[in-house]
Amino acid sequence: MKKFKIGFSLGPLLSIGEVLAIAKLADQSGLVDSIWVPESWGRDTFSTLGALTQVTQKIRLGSSIVNIYSRTPATVAMGAVTIDNLSNMRTILGIGTSTPELVSGWHGMEFNEPLERTREFIECLRLIFGGARVNYKGNHFKITDFTILETLARYTLPIYLGAVNQKMINLAYELADGVIFYLRPIEELRLIVSKLKSQIKSNPRKQGFEIASSIICAMSSRDPEKARERASKTLAYYISTGRYYKKFLAKQGFETEVSSITDRYKNGGLKSATKAITEKLLNSLTISGSIDDCLKAFERFLSTGITLPIIQINPVDDSISSFKEMLSTFKCKG
Repeated sequence: MKKFKIGFSLGPLLSIGEVLAIAKLADQSGLVDSIWVPESWGRDTFSTLGALTQVTQKIRLGSSIVNIYSRTPATVAMGAVTIDNLSNMRTILGIGTSTPELVSGWHGMEFNEPLERTREFIECLRLIFGGARVNYKGNHFKITDFTILETLARYTLPIYLGAVNQKMINLAYELADGVIFYLRPIEELRLIVSKLKSQIKSNPRKQGFEIASSIICAMSSRDPEKARERASKTLAYYISTGRYYKKFLAKQGFETEVSSITDRYKNGGLKSATKAITEKLLNSLTISGSIDDCLKAFERFLSTGITLPIIQINPVDDSISSFKEMLSTFKCKG
């Protein structure tokens, strides 16, 4: 296996104590590039990352993702700069539009003009991170004669953009330092990464552009079938509740599966929807099963050309043991 970086996503299936313990183990291992903390309608990203700065010393710390509707560019910039100072410049700011369901249903905001709003959001962040007095007037955001009060450890922070459709991928390439993919079928991921790498090759200014992909992972040497069931449950949840993922996967040749999963979720809940996850869908989108199954799947995802696989931990039984098993299996050969 070629050299690679690896990150781990520590989501709501883990308690805050488990998040802290796993981050500390990851940091001590010397094998992990980054830890990522997602945000939906539970744990707050910035306060969690602040806690992680105190139990880690080397690994990078990323938000995956902070949505651009529930906070202004200024509040996101303040959070990112604070984490960057606490961590001695180890912050990666992952942002994205999130979903209409979350933006409207949880935050009570209109999910409008996501592409233009994202562009303005990044432009504001760059100006704030630059340390100078900011004056910005856009259609969505306005900043008048302000400079961030916090001392800046550096005058630029890496910004990664979560992207589903091609226009958002193009915007990530244009304005951000990296892109974060999620729930992309492996062959489609291969095509989009190939296209991005061709663009990067022809542009010297983009040589460090990161292509990250967060991948659902559930592993068990003792009970591989239970691991696949755990991955199926997570996958079924995202397909059942996420409008973007539902439409995207249907266009990728999984229309029948998506329809069945959605119908079952409406009529019988998540347990019923999970039973509609096919082997083809599971193998195309997740790393799950036995250690050997997971290693082979991991190598397939690496072969797409992604530069940073982010393993989303879906624990089978004990969370710490699950992480240790994953870490042992996906050892960086570099």
